Amino acid sequence: MSGSIVVVLIILAIIATVAIVATVVVVVRDGRGHVPTEPSQRPWTAGNLPSQPYSLIRF
Repeated sequence: MSGSIVVVLIILAIIATVAIVATVVVVVRDGRGHVPTEPSQRPWTAGNLPSQPYSLIRF
């Protein structure tokens, strides 16, 4: 292999390693998918009108 190709491969390997480490750090800092609890109060309603758009309501 030519010397310049080896240098390019080493640089690509370093970039890939840094990207993997950065991804792991972001996932760990995010709380590993922690989902906040639902609010204890029910959403308001005014008669038959919902508090959310119909497109967001899951029946």
